[in-house]
Amino acid sequence: MNDNQIVDSSFKAIINAPIERVDIPQWCFNLSEREYQGCSPAHVAAGFTTTPDGKRMSINVEIIGGSLMVQHYVETLGRKDHLILESTSDVFTPNGRTTIRVTWELSVKEIAPGKCELTNRVETHATDELVTFIGRQGIPLELFRAQRQPFSIAHNQSETPLFAASIERAALLNIR
Repeated sequence: MNDNQIVDSSFKAIINAPIERVDIPQWCFNLSEREYQGCSPAHVAAGFTTTPDGKRMSINVEIIGGSLMVQHYVETLGRKDHLILESTSDVFTPNGRTTIRVTWELSVKEIAPGKCELTNRVETHATDELVTFIGRQGIPLELFRAQRQPFSIAHNQSETPLFAASIERAALLNIR
């Protein structure tokens, strides 16, 4: 873990669908708000748009560890089997607003005919703004990291199988 890394968590779940039917970017950038909310009780809202330069962006709102987060995920890699999104996310805490860097990576590999394994990886890093924000409160980054990790890891672990189920539903839609 480097100096400003807060969390790096990764969990796996099974998708019972042929890999050729799985399209993670298609799923992500067409995910309804209701479907997103069904992937975690912490999920509040979701939508999608584009950046001024035309890159796809997923907007996600969720509550992690009691803090409301607005994530502005910009696609940096978009293959059917691998999606990487990066965000400088807004974090609203009882003590004010700050930012955090989040990388969300979803990938899938075939493990048997008609069966895939999804990996859901979330990595967060402190921004300079966050370091200043917690520093003004007398909280060392190491303490913030230790307090934040259990919430972030538990969130990722609980949403991974629900994301897999949602991706599976999307992959199997219209198959007869």
